[in-house]
Formats: sequence, structure tokens, C-alpha cells
Amino acid sequence: MAVKGDETRARLIEAARTLVEAKGYHGTGLNEVLVLADAPRGSLYHHFPGGKDQLVGEALATAGREVDGIVGELATKAATSRELVLGLLDALADRMVAAGYAKGCPVATVALEVAATNDDLQSICGGIYAGWQRALADALQADGHAAAEAEDLAATVLALVEGALVLARASRSRIPVERTSRRIAKLLDVD
Repeated sequence: MAVKGDETRARLIEAARTLVEAKGYHGTGLNEVLVLADAPRGSLYHHFPGGKDQLVGEALATAGREVDGIVGELATKAATSRELVLGLLDALADRMVAAGYAKGCPVATVALEVAATNDDLQSICGGIYAGWQRALADALQADGHAAAEAEDLAATVLALVEGALVLARASRSRIPVERTSRRIAKLLDVD
């Protein structure tokens, strides 16, 4: 019985993640989540007694781990932090294009909507971004950048990546990503 319950829980998280990323926190209704997950209403409250916020929080955490996985995989292949960042931006852009621009950054939509009004979800979003920034800073330090410079560059690069994805999604065009890739390449070019 636990396996079936775990599968239902996973379907609910994935459905919430898909809908929230495409439609935002406020645009996603629990009835939609239940339909997409093909789950009975009772299972929602059984697995997520904290309601929508708990479900969305777990969906965000899952999305954050997906990007962590992309960064981890790229880190094993990339010879430099520059290659890692450009690979990450390309992977996120590919994901966005494949979804018909319904997906961008899996965290940004919720972060923009609820950062000022929902402390729990803001904290989750902030933690995910801090983790990504830390991973980028670590890669930059491994390339020889001083700690303070690596922190600044990581924050800048993360802001550029997020902005590029928002602009690309808004214009339904990969052009903002391509332009940002060129700028990041120059910013992180090793002399």
C-alpha cells in the first residue's frame, strides 16, 4: 500500500510543479492538480495536510533538485565554470523551448508572485537560489577567482540567466538567451 501512496504523492508533486511553473501559484487550482495527477481529493489532504503551500513547496524543492542535477552533470563534463554556466543556460533554454515556452526557471514564477506575501514559499525559493548561487561560486573559485569575486560573479551570472529566461519566455523567442550567452561568455572569459 505504501508504494501506491508514494506514487500518488509523486504524481501530485509533479502535477503541481508542471502547473505552477506554467501558470503561477495563484493561477493553479488544486482541482487542476488533482485532475492532472489523476488522484482523488482525499489523497491531496492525506499527503499534504499543509494544503497548497506544502504541495507547492515540495514541488519547488523537486524542481530545485532537478536543476541541481543538471549543474552536477555539467560540472563533471565542463572544463571551466564558463562552460558550466553556458551549458546550464542552454539546457534551461532547451527545456523552455521544448515546453512551448510554458516553462522557464522552475522557481521564478512562484518567487515573483509570492516573495512579499508568503514567508514559507519565499524561504524555499530563496534557499533554492542561494544553493544555485553557491554552486556557481564554487565553480568560479575552482577556476581561480577569489572568494569575494566568485560570489559577485555568481550573483551576476544567476541574475543574467534568470533575466534571459524571463525575457525569452515573454517574447517566445530564444534570442534573449542567445544574447545573454554571448555576454556571459565574455564576462567569464579566462585571459
